[in-house]
Amino acid sequence: MALFKHRESSSKIHIKNLIEIAEADGHFVQIEMELLKSIAKRNGFTENQVSEIRKNSEEIKLEIPADSKVRFLQYYDLIHMMSIDSVIHPEEVKICSQFAKKFGYHSDNIQDLINSTLSCIKYERNPDDTMGRVILLLA
Repeated sequence: MALFKHRESSSKIHIKNLIEIAEADGHFVQIEMELLKSIAKRNGFTENQVSEIRKNSEEIKLEIPADSKVRFLQYYDLIHMMSIDSVIHPEEVKICSQFAKKFGYHSDNIQDLINSTLSCIKYERNPDDTMGRVILLLA
């Protein structure tokens, strides 16, 4: 089931944010593209629409989802994108930390939130299970 309808701006922003993470280390590798395609498909986007978002990313402005679950699910995807190639670049961590702040997560908990989410992804926990495990870090 899609988290968003592809016409909603928050879904375009989410795809744009995922592209930003994937490109942060200067290498947009195949495994990152495959994850992007999977998330895009889940949200009702075609590959052509993703290409358009990528080409016109500067026109898409950040909008924070009002729903806390949607915010976390987007954040989970960002962390997943950061780690999918098994190489976590400092710029990717920096960007994920910035998103955490923008999403309203407490500054003191951000590194723990990133580490806990990474651990859950490593052990193939789904986003809902991960959210349950890190809920105290979200405040």
